[in-house]
Amino acid sequence: MLRIVDLTLSILGIVLLSPVMFLLLLTGWRAFGAPLFFQRRVGKDQRLFTLVKFRSLPLSTPDLPTHMISQNSVSPYGSWLRRTKLDELPQLFCVLIGSMSLVGPRPCLESQFDLIKYRAQRSVLKVRPGITGLSQIHGVDMSKPLKLARIDALMCRSLNICLYFTLLVSTVTGSGHGDRTSRDTNETKT
Repeated sequence: MLRIVDLTLSILGIVLLSPVMFLLLLTGWRAFGAPLFFQRRVGKDQRLFTLVKFRSLPLSTPDLPTHMISQNSVSPYGSWLRRTKLDELPQLFCVLIGSMSLVGPRPCLESQFDLIKYRAQRSVLKVRPGITGLSQIHGVDMSKPLKLARIDALMCRSLNICLYFTLLVSTVTGSGHGDRTSRDTNETKT
């Protein structure tokens, strides 16, 4: 059922937001020379997939989780992208092809061994990762792997259509408690 909702909403989002994405692509090209950011992430059943976002950090940024990178690296344009959540729009294509869901645990880097271990122990890696989830709404980032894995596990056990839409609406309206300056991803040269 949730996969059908994912497909429907991702197609609708891609169609309706394609003019916005085109403008962001052009603006990102001018700002960074490479408007899209691609990175390998750990997905369902620990299979790797390529996550795509609009770039918000310079190409020279080291390949580390964002909580380990100075926030001074984020340009004003990148900061605006993150604050508005527009950097996430290309992930609609990841949802469309089935490597992600709109709602689920945020996909981590291959190098985040503790988080992978804690998630595996709690069966979190048996579900598709998401663009948003309970951890993001509550501002828990990947710098706290055990706490994150516990919240992810709670969400995975409780996920139904009502919680799915509640988390989506909280994300879109910004009504969650998350701090958008504390990010779980890093953008580096690919």
